[in-house]
Amino acid sequence: MRALIDTCVIIDALQNRDPFAKNAQAVFLAAANNQYTGCITAKASTDVYYLMHRHTHDDKASREVLNKLFSLFDVLDTSGMDCRRAIPSPITDFEDAVMTETAARSEVDCIVTRNIQDYLKSSVKVYTPEQFLNKLEEISEQGP
Repeated sequence: MRALIDTCVIIDALQNRDPFAKNAQAVFLAAANNQYTGCITAKASTDVYYLMHRHTHDDKASREVLNKLFSLFDVLDTSGMDCRRAIPSPITDFEDAVMTETAARSEVDCIVTRNIQDYLKSSVKVYTPEQFLNKLEEISEQGP
């Protein structure tokens, strides 16, 4: 299974934001244990850098966080066509529409986000971190 992880889940894990950190960190751990293939968008990496740098005020530490993210998650490029297709999207938040278009073009199985309400009209399945972890458990129980 390939899953695109939303920036909010990444930041929840990295900044230990309660009450969301536990599930977000479990999503990271599942990727590290090869239970699924995790992906982030290239744009998310710049957002993560900005938010981590604002949090730590340390360029070197913020870049090291990105280095670790890139070893754990694949990075998906967002194309100009993804942006163009997001304009008429039924998803009202443009950034979320672009993410959905990137996910669809990249053929990921789902998007994992805390903001599930923003993706109600997504063409790609969407799970909260908790729902996603439950789905991974279901798949694991089914076996090969």
